[in-house]
Amino acid sequence: MKNFALIGTAGYIAPRHLQAIKETEGNLLASIDVSDNVGILDKYFPKSYFFTNLERFDRHIEKLKLDNQRIDFFTICSPNFLHDFHIRYALKNNSDVICEKPTVLNPWNYKALEKSEEEYGKQVFSILQLRLHPKIIELKNKISKQNKDKIYDVDLTYITSRGSWYYTSWKGDIEKSGGIATNIGIHFFDILTWIFGDVEKNTVHIRTHDRVAGFLQLKNANVRWFLSINSETLPEDIKEIKTTYRSIKIEGEELEFSDGFENLHTLSYQEILKGNGFKLKETEKSVDITYQIRNLNPLGLVGEYHPFAKLPLTRHPFL
Repeated sequence: MKNFALIGTAGYIAPRHLQAIKETEGNLLASIDVSDNVGILDKYFPKSYFFTNLERFDRHIEKLKLDNQRIDFFTICSPNFLHDFHIRYALKNNSDVICEKPTVLNPWNYKALEKSEEEYGKQVFSILQLRLHPKIIELKNKISKQNKDKIYDVDLTYITSRGSWYYTSWKGDIEKSGGIATNIGIHFFDILTWIFGDVEKNTVHIRTHDRVAGFLQLKNANVRWFLSINSETLPEDIKEIKTTYRSIKIEGEELEFSDGFENLHTLSYQEILKGNGFKLKETEKSVDITYQIRNLNPLGLVGEYHPFAKLPLTRHPFL
């Protein structure tokens, strides 16, 4: 049985990690969050110690060491801008790390983490769960068997509605979250480069507080992409039915992968425990893409490239 500590227990994604730890027969010894709204622990690890400040959490971690209770893995589910610090904290405690996306916000953070991995002899594993989705694996296998020089035409649209709370939270602060492309798009950019190869050109057409759109030229694909948290950008035929719209079209053919997301975190943990997890290096491409997206000057092109993007902007609630 592996022992875990979790940083960011009250976050949106933490329950999936708690479930994964439980289903892989792990034991959560301690966790921390600045919010004490963590009743979800009762469902999975009611005896786990919980803290709301790092000083007391750190003291407890030291006590566990003195009692010869080794922390095998720190799971990081904290806000994006804190991942780098929390990963280094975990490595210094002589533990391996499982980190939610994005591992870091800026490409240059990798070198320091790689040095820390080497110094402490531990590894950082990333959650790239879409790489484990059966439909995505099927697509990758299909593409790999076809003409190596073929350039595919790809359209990515992902709209997931968010309310005004989003702008009050750290997610609405681009310095803390990395912006919409990082928050909701990084997994898609990861699988696109995983399947179609490295980026040859990255262009941003529009970037506002509630949407971002652009064009990626990959080794084997031309990708038009649109990401939004504004419900007004949903296709008219689903506005009254769903608050989320996810679409990937390859050569005009829809890739259907609406189902199959339920156990991907558990699968990720299983692979990590078998020594097959996705290591730090494998997240660099998607982090580099999203870093460029938030720093490139938008061209202001929409129209036929992104039919949803030309809809009227919703006023930022705090402007």
